[in-house]
Amino acid sequence: MTRLKSIKSQLRVTAAALIIAGGLTSFAADKAAAASPVKTDIIAEAPTGVVSHNTIEIDGVSVFYREAGDPKNPTVLLLHGFPTSSQMFRNLIPELAEDFHVLAPDYPGYGASDMPAREDFDYTFANYADLIEQFVEEKGVNRFSVYLMDYGAPVGFRLFAKDPKRVSAFVIQNGNAYEEGLKEFWDPIKAYWASGKQEDRDALRQLLTVEATEWQYTHGQPNPALISPDTWHTDQYLLDRPGNKEIQLDLFYDYRTNVDEYAGWQSLFRKHQTPTLVVWGKNDNIFPDDGAYPYRRDLKNIEFHILDGGHFVLESHGDLIADEITEFLYREVK
Repeated sequence: MTRLKSIKSQLRVTAAALIIAGGLTSFAADKAAAASPVKTDIIAEAPTGVVSHNTIEIDGVSVFYREAGDPKNPTVLLLHGFPTSSQMFRNLIPELAEDFHVLAPDYPGYGASDMPAREDFDYTFANYADLIEQFVEEKGVNRFSVYLMDYGAPVGFRLFAKDPKRVSAFVIQNGNAYEEGLKEFWDPIKAYWASGKQEDRDALRQLLTVEATEWQYTHGQPNPALISPDTWHTDQYLLDRPGNKEIQLDLFYDYRTNVDEYAGWQSLFRKHQTPTLVVWGKNDNIFPDDGAYPYRRDLKNIEFHILDGGHFVLESHGDLIADEITEFLYREVK
């Protein structure tokens, strides 16, 4: 401030300086005044960051995805759950990208992907699996590890069932493949499966409120104050788009088709023995750890961690989970 005042006191009129093509060009505001030019340094650097944000068109649908890391490295496919998107992996991706190629797409109707009208797009888990299969093929990925969370589990396991040999490893975080994991929380949803009635559909709308979304993030977390409200506000903004709640209710109903596939997936686990890392929030009411332990029944090459967290345990234990994934994939894949 002292230097600035000194300069101002020596000037009778204002002088300006501009950097043009890296050179300093000065001109006087008043040619009659003897003004000293003020030198200014402008530092121009390329933006930094490791995660790119992209879209790709698949069957006329714009699919948003995050990508990071060297494509020459083994690929890790991150499949998000409900009601979020690839934004749930925003902190994990840079950690994994140091050693792996990372892809994290948003399903249609979620995140920054298109939300086609229900009459124009089949909102089912089978269709999501087909779309993700096309996505990895478009990206030129023949083999990958897959992170499965919540809805990501049936999408990923359906993808696995199409060609088990292309999946080099599972990372399973609160993603179900056993009926033991469908406890009391699922009773109203099962009622809708059984009846298909509008009244049972409407009873599930309470799961699409901001209160329910906040609960998913904070319930069972050891310190809820550490969970950023940006998470549930971002998700709720997208849930509240006109027509999106009907899409979510369609998917609640279609989830019953995943349960029909459980026995087949378990058979494939036993046959192929895909290396598996389980990192599970034990306080999750949606997918309690009752659904985690049965994986040890069918998978022998399994590393198993039950964490003191909730449904979105990645929000509370992100650094720990990133370290576990890196060590596991280095051992089993890289």
